[in-house]
Amino acid sequence: MPNTKSAKKALRGSAKKRKHNIFWKDKYKASIKSMKASLASSNGGEVSKDQMQVLQRVLDKASKEKVIHKNKANRLKSRYARKVSALSKATGKPKKNA
Repeated sequence: MPNTKSAKKALRGSAKKRKHNIFWKDKYKASIKSMKASLASSNGGEVSKDQMQVLQRVLDKASKEKVIHKNKANRLKSRYARKVSALSKATGKPKKNA
Protein backbone atom coordinates (compact mmCIF):
# COMPACT_ATOMS: atom_id res chain seq x y z
CA MET A 1 0.00 0.00 0.00
CA PRO A 2 1.24 3.47 -0.82
CA ASN A 3 2.17 5.59 2.15
CA THR A 4 2.60 9.05 0.67
CA LYS A 5 0.16 11.25 -1.17
CA SER A 6 2.21 11.13 -4.38
CA ALA A 7 2.45 7.34 -4.20
CA LYS A 8 -1.35 7.14 -3.97
CA LYS A 9 -1.65 9.34 -7.06
CA ALA A 10 0.90 7.21 -8.88
CA LEU A 11 -1.07 4.08 -7.99
CA ARG A 12 -4.24 5.59 -9.47
CA GLY A 13 -2.37 6.56 -12.63
CA SER A 14 -0.78 3.16 -13.07
CA ALA A 15 -4.14 1.44 -12.56
CA LYS A 16 -5.62 3.62 -15.30
CA LYS A 17 -2.71 2.85 -17.65
CA ARG A 18 -2.98 -0.86 -16.89
CA LYS A 19 -6.68 -0.86 -17.79
CA HIS A 20 -5.91 0.96 -21.05
CA ASN A 21 -3.07 -1.42 -21.95
CA ILE A 22 -5.16 -4.51 -21.20
CA PHE A 23 -7.96 -3.17 -23.43
CA TRP A 24 -5.67 -2.76 -26.45
CA LYS A 25 -3.77 -5.98 -25.79
CA ASP A 26 -7.02 -7.96 -25.67
CA LYS A 27 -8.24 -6.23 -28.82
CA TYR A 28 -5.16 -7.04 -30.90
CA LYS A 29 -4.97 -10.61 -29.59
CA ALA A 30 -8.64 -11.20 -30.47
CA SER A 31 -8.02 -9.77 -33.93
CA ILE A 32 -5.06 -12.12 -34.45
CA LYS A 33 -7.10 -15.06 -33.16
CA SER A 34 -9.92 -14.40 -35.63
CA MET A 35 -7.40 -14.06 -38.47
CA LYS A 36 -5.79 -17.40 -37.53
CA ALA A 37 -9.20 -19.07 -37.40
CA SER A 38 -10.17 -17.80 -40.84
CA LEU A 39 -6.82 -18.86 -42.30
CA ALA A 40 -7.19 -22.35 -40.82
CA SER A 41 -10.80 -22.80 -41.93
CA SER A 42 -11.66 -24.79 -45.04
CA ASN A 43 -12.66 -21.65 -46.93
CA GLY A 44 -9.43 -19.90 -45.99
CA GLY A 45 -9.16 -18.45 -49.48
CA GLU A 46 -12.18 -16.37 -48.60
CA VAL A 47 -10.17 -14.25 -46.18
CA SER A 48 -11.41 -10.80 -46.96
CA LYS A 49 -9.12 -7.87 -47.39
CA ASP A 50 -11.38 -6.10 -44.90
CA GLN A 51 -10.34 -8.53 -42.18
CA MET A 52 -6.67 -7.95 -42.99
CA GLN A 53 -7.27 -4.20 -42.88
CA VAL A 54 -8.94 -4.52 -39.49
CA LEU A 55 -5.95 -6.47 -38.18
CA GLN A 56 -3.55 -3.86 -39.54
CA ARG A 57 -5.60 -1.02 -38.06
CA VAL A 58 -5.72 -2.62 -34.62
CA LEU A 59 -1.98 -3.40 -34.64
CA ASP A 60 -1.14 0.15 -35.74
CA LYS A 61 -3.32 1.62 -33.02
CA ALA A 62 -1.82 -0.68 -30.36
CA SER A 63 1.69 0.37 -31.38
CA LYS A 64 0.66 4.03 -31.47
CA GLU A 65 -0.74 3.68 -27.95
CA LYS A 66 2.63 2.13 -26.92
CA VAL A 67 1.04 -1.17 -25.91
CA ILE A 68 3.31 -3.08 -28.30
CA HIS A 69 6.49 -2.03 -30.04
CA LYS A 70 6.07 -0.72 -33.59
CA ASN A 71 8.49 -3.34 -34.93
CA LYS A 72 6.36 -6.10 -33.42
CA ALA A 73 3.26 -4.63 -35.04
CA ASN A 74 5.04 -4.44 -38.41
CA ARG A 75 6.33 -7.99 -38.05
CA LEU A 76 2.86 -9.36 -37.30
CA LYS A 77 1.29 -7.43 -40.19
CA SER A 78 3.96 -8.75 -42.54
CA ARG A 79 3.49 -12.35 -41.41
CA TYR A 80 -0.26 -12.33 -41.87
CA ALA A 81 -0.03 -10.50 -45.20
CA ARG A 82 2.33 -13.23 -46.44
CA LYS A 83 -0.02 -15.96 -45.18
CA VAL A 84 -3.02 -14.38 -46.91
CA SER A 85 -1.01 -13.96 -50.10
CA ALA A 86 0.23 -17.56 -50.03
CA LEU A 87 -3.28 -18.83 -49.37
CA SER A 88 -4.76 -16.84 -52.23
CA LYS A 89 -2.06 -18.18 -54.57
CA ALA A 90 -2.68 -21.75 -53.40
CA THR A 91 -6.42 -21.50 -54.02
CA GLY A 92 -5.87 -19.92 -57.43
CA LYS A 93 -7.80 -16.78 -56.59
CA PRO A 94 -6.50 -13.36 -57.54
CA LYS A 95 -4.28 -11.74 -54.96
CA LYS A 96 -6.09 -9.47 -52.50
CA ASN A 97 -4.59 -6.21 -51.30
CA ALA A 98 -3.09 -7.05 -47.94
